[in-house]
Amino acid sequence: MRTTIFSTPIITPLLRLLAILILKLIGWTSIGSKVSVPKYVLIGAPHTSNWDVPLMLMVVLELRLELFWMGKHTLFPFPFSGFMKWLGGIPINRDKSHNVVHQIVNQFTNNDNFVVLVPPEGTRRRVSEWKTGFYHIANNAGVPILMGYVDAENKEAGFADFFHPTGDLEKDMKEIRSFYAQKKGLNAENS
Repeated sequence: MRTTIFSTPIITPLLRLLAILILKLIGWTSIGSKVSVPKYVLIGAPHTSNWDVPLMLMVVLELRLELFWMGKHTLFPFPFSGFMKWLGGIPINRDKSHNVVHQIVNQFTNNDNFVVLVPPEGTRRRVSEWKTGFYHIANNAGVPILMGYVDAENKEAGFADFFHPTGDLEKDMKEIRSFYAQKKGLNAENS
C-alpha cells in the first residue's frame, strides 16, 4: 500500500503531536485505543460538515490508526489529487458504476493490513437511508465494522465497538443505526 499521512516517517509523529495540541486547544476529546485487528471497515457518522475531514484526520493521527478513506472524486481535482491521496483518500465516482465494493474487497484480500473509512451517509446532507456499500464491503471481505463517530454535543470523536456483519442486511443496519441515534454531527440539523 502507498505511504500516507498516517505512515510517513518523521512527518507522521510530528503531525500527531500537532493534532493532539489542536484537539486540546479546540476542546475535543479522542475516544478509543490501539486496535490490534489488522483488517476492518471503519464507518464514520454522522458526516454533516466539510470540517469532518480535518477532525477525522486529527483523531486518527492521535489514535495511531493507519487507514484509507473513501471520498467523492470531486475532492481530488488536479493539482491536489496527489495530496488528497497522501491524506489517505480513495476517490469514488458515484456518477458511474465502477464496482467499488469489489475493488475494495480485493484490497482486503491482497493486503495483510488494510483499513478503510467510509462515511455511510454518502453525503453531508441529512439522509433517511444510509448507503450500504460499507456493509457489503465488510460482509464480502469477511471483516468487522468498527463504529466510528463524531458527537459535537459532547465534543468527542473516535470509535466504539466492532460490529460483525451477519449477512442479514436489514437487521444489521437497524442495529448499527441505533448506535448513532443520539450522536450529533458538527451541523446538528443534518444529523
